Amino acid sequence: MATVEYQKIGKSFGTVVVLNDLDLTINEGEFVVLLGASGCGKTTLLRMTAGLETVGSGNLSIDGRRVNDVHPRDRDIAMVFQNYALYPTMKVYDNIAFSLQVAKRPEQEIRAKVDEAASVLGLTPYLGRYPKELSGGQRQRVAMGRAMVRNAKVFLFDEPLSNLDAKLRAHMRVEIRQLHDRLAATTIYVTHDQIEAMTMADKIVLMHEGRIIQVGKPDDLYDIPNSKYVADFIGSPTMNFLDGQLRRAGKKVQFVCGDLKLSLPAGFSDQQDGRRVICGIRPADVTLSAKGEITGELSLIEKTGADMQLHTTVENHEFVAIVPRGVDVAAGTSVHFAVQADKLHIFDAGTELRI
Repeated sequence: MATVEYQKIGKSFGTVVVLNDLDLTINEGEFVVLLGASGCGKTTLLRMTAGLETVGSGNLSIDGRRVNDVHPRDRDIAMVFQNYALYPTMKVYDNIAFSLQVAKRPEQEIRAKVDEAASVLGLTPYLGRYPKELSGGQRQRVAMGRAMVRNAKVFLFDEPLSNLDAKLRAHMRVEIRQLHDRLAATTIYVTHDQIEAMTMADKIVLMHEGRIIQVGKPDDLYDIPNSKYVADFIGSPTMNFLDGQLRRAGKKVQFVCGDLKLSLPAGFSDQQDGRRVICGIRPADVTLSAKGEITGELSLIEKTGADMQLHTTVENHEFVAIVPRGVDVAAGTSVHFAVQADKLHIFDAGTELRI
């Protein structure tokens, strides 16, 4: 295991700034997910860690050792690529064993490590096959096995599941997390899929335009997003947003949007009266209620199996609610929702930062 530290990391390609003054510490044994939309800099940061991309500015350290100018083979890392990167003319056994063979390890040691990796990953019956004879999931396991036998201090995954179908992605998420727990190695995993991040990570690093927007446990980013951007990125379906302002109502403060008024939890002072804000409400945090404060015009019912998603219009804003399947509602009618005050997320309308 090893700690990975990024200090004031910067990177540009010509006039395009990809990473900007980035600071981050990944602790020993952590499973950290670098999450963000395409172009946010997450893959560039991973490739820097592997030594496949030069560090523009700042310091990159692995296990306390500055590695800016250290060759990839000397960093004690193992990387699993999006496209598997297997040798098509080699059988599964040799693909897994390749790094050990290059290092001229004893054949008995190689056999023992390959057999162990194959057993853990369910590849034992396929050691004599070529990559073209395997499914996508099996090829990804071979790539993981090749990394696993190296006993590296740091494992790097570059969107390894993006080429797989939905069912196989769900299965491989479990396998990769179990592999991490078994090896107890530091793992850095790049993805644009927030479901992968939420289900696998010890810590999520959400990036945007070369900067870190928020770092924390998955529940922290979901329950306490520090900005509208984080709130919008994390969660599926995405959070609902209503534009309005804060108004004093006796000893309480309300969020007001047209005819809609929602009481806010304690902590909002009278001094914020009239402040322009954005109120965020997660679709799963509302309930159907005849006495609910939120009234929406129902336009579409989307059945997902376990529940239903109601697509409505609330005060000229699109608003989605998740309700149990079988609820008696019909498109073209009005529905009423209730939401607890502590489930409301309030962001400043100008900065879009959490209040």
